[in-house]
Amino acid sequence: MAGDISTHFSRIEFRCKCGNCEFDTVDAGLVAMLEKIRTHFQRPVTINSACRCARHNAQVGGSARSQHLYGRAADIRVSNVEPSAVADFAETLNPGGLGRYSTFTHIDSRNGRARWKT
Repeated sequence: MAGDISTHFSRIEFRCKCGNCEFDTVDAGLVAMLEKIRTHFQRPVTINSACRCARHNAQVGGSARSQHLYGRAADIRVSNVEPSAVADFAETLNPGGLGRYSTFTHIDSRNGRARWKT
C-alpha cells in the first residue's frame, strides 16, 4: 500500500481518534523511524494511536506531556511480530522515547531520551 506522506504511511493513519478535531500533523522523524521498522520486518505496521488532541489524550489517560500531543509519537504493532522484537529493533534507531508494552510498542521522536516498560 502506498502512502501519501511516505512510502508506506498515509496521514489519516496518524489522525487523532477523538472523531472531532482531525489533528494529523506528524513529525517527519517519527515517520522515518516507522518506515525503517516497516522495511526491516517486511510486514505491515499498524498505528494504534498517534496524534492526540488534549481532550482525547486526557480521556485515554495520557501524560500531560505526552509526545502524542505534538505529533511525535505512535503506538504500533507489526503484523505477526512480538512487541518485544519491535522494541528491540526500534532501540537501534535511537528514538527519543521507547515504551515496551505487552501488546504494542510506543516510539517517539522527542528531543532527549526516555525508556519505560510496563
